[in-house]
Amino acid sequence: MVTKSETTEILTQPKLEEVTRPSVKRWLKHFFYMPAAKRYFNKQDQQAIAHAVEQAEQGHAGEIQVVIEGHIPAHQAYFQDTRARAQQLFAELGVWDTEFNSGVLLYLNMCERKVEIVIDRGIKNATQQQVWDSICQDVIGQMAQHQYRQAMLQGVFEIGKVLADFYQHSRLDVKNELGNAPIILE
Repeated sequence: MVTKSETTEILTQPKLEEVTRPSVKRWLKHFFYMPAAKRYFNKQDQQAIAHAVEQAEQGHAGEIQVVIEGHIPAHQAYFQDTRARAQQLFAELGVWDTEFNSGVLLYLNMCERKVEIVIDRGIKNATQQQVWDSICQDVIGQMAQHQYRQAMLQGVFEIGKVLADFYQHSRLDVKNELGNAPIILE
């Protein structure tokens, strides 16, 4: 008999298929990518994103962490795609370690122009994947129009709306467990 607790997952065939396949093409792309995250997001943009996170977290227990990365480090890019990298950063940055399991990571990879959202288990069962996919597509659409700052601000506000809807009836003591400033990784 197999038992499953709230914090563990049973490894099934679909989970095994999620494993990222090694890619020389991805490795080369990230290896030769010139750092650009700070070029697209200056100090004013970073402050605006931090302010947006602060506003989006008002009135509920949800926590938003924004990570903007120029490229996946070369020693990891062969084995990791953007989804695996976002999951790694979700764990390393402790986004999962909030009191109400209410962390959300908004990850942007500039090299591949991809956006990933990783949500904690406290929110996962109450939301639908289409909601998160729609937010990612909106951010990517604005980035294609070179509206980088606005894309991230809109993504943060949309995540904030989802969290506010989810936690609308809860009377939780709200405290800020994660920093509001975006984390910029070159």
